[in-house]
Amino acid sequence: MNHVQAIRARLDEHQLDAILLTHQANRFYATGFMSSGTDGAALITPRKAFYFTDSRYTEAAGKRLSGVFDMGTVTAKRNYETLFNEVIASEQLRRVGFEDASMTVAGYRKYKERLNCELVPASDILKELRQVKDADEIRALTDAQRIAEKALLEILNDIRPGAAEREIAAKLQYLMLHYGAEDKSFDPIVVSGANGSLPHGVPTERAIQDGEFVTMDFGCVCHGYCSDMTRTVAVGHVTDEMRRIYDTVLSAQLTGIETARAGVTGKDVDAAARDVITKAGYGEYFAHSFGHGVGVEIHEYPNASSLNEKPLPAGAVISAEPGIYIPGKLGVRIEDVIVITETGRENLMKAPKELLIL
Repeated sequence: MNHVQAIRARLDEHQLDAILLTHQANRFYATGFMSSGTDGAALITPRKAFYFTDSRYTEAAGKRLSGVFDMGTVTAKRNYETLFNEVIASEQLRRVGFEDASMTVAGYRKYKERLNCELVPASDILKELRQVKDADEIRALTDAQRIAEKALLEILNDIRPGAAEREIAAKLQYLMLHYGAEDKSFDPIVVSGANGSLPHGVPTERAIQDGEFVTMDFGCVCHGYCSDMTRTVAVGHVTDEMRRIYDTVLSAQLTGIETARAGVTGKDVDAAARDVITKAGYGEYFAHSFGHGVGVEIHEYPNASSLNEKPLPAGAVISAEPGIYIPGKLGVRIEDVIVITETGRENLMKAPKELLIL
């Protein structure tokens, strides 16, 4: 899939003759071709689309982009700036948008000095477009979610007293690749017992023990799109307090999900879930937002946070992940990924959420 036409349709309203895309995620969104880091650039005009990369990617890019993009190969004698200037001249480009939100200062200075055009900040074009997913994107996100769920179902067999957090994290990565993932969305978080109070804790050699929670936050990439999920399970048994905290988090998540629909602000979704946790007496232990956008990148717009006073658009895909984290004691987080619709939301997650005691 590519989004050339959608990007092209935005050029006029921003008074641009073209847009230059160098950021990895935006390049992929525009072209449907993945290359790492800074190894590639797309230039989209009202009439044509160009893709430039070096010899490591030209064959693969040509197979993927043929018929839509004019290709160019970067060499020692013909660098990116040279290729851009050739298009600028042939297409008579004067105002070219660039990704001011992601381009480095050094990169901007280089292009400003060497390109024969005016560079205009244009990150908002891709930000706005990527907030709303089309049917192909939602299918890719769903496929990534199914892979992660298969990994979860299998890893439950390995969670037992004596197993190390790092062991579980490594196995999750293997299982996702085994079931068809292209990569992980992010380094898996596997934390147990007191380590669970660290929302983004790094897995350690700590051995899982009887009578404690294990929180697993993980996801994978499929067709270039990310999945993201968190499940907290208990080992052996739970105390009344542990069950109360788990039930509070689950109730908060369900309330936030029920509140989410097109036209409701991210702030209001966050507040609905936060109110449940606050009324239960754990408000001080929920410090992060209810959720974030998920797509080509694991964190993108829009956010369901107290800072987002904009209405969520139909087609947005966001995580739903409230948590309670009591320092030095325990943590619980439950996370699904939902699609915002005009009338409500669709939960892409199929994995159950009732408290599981292994």
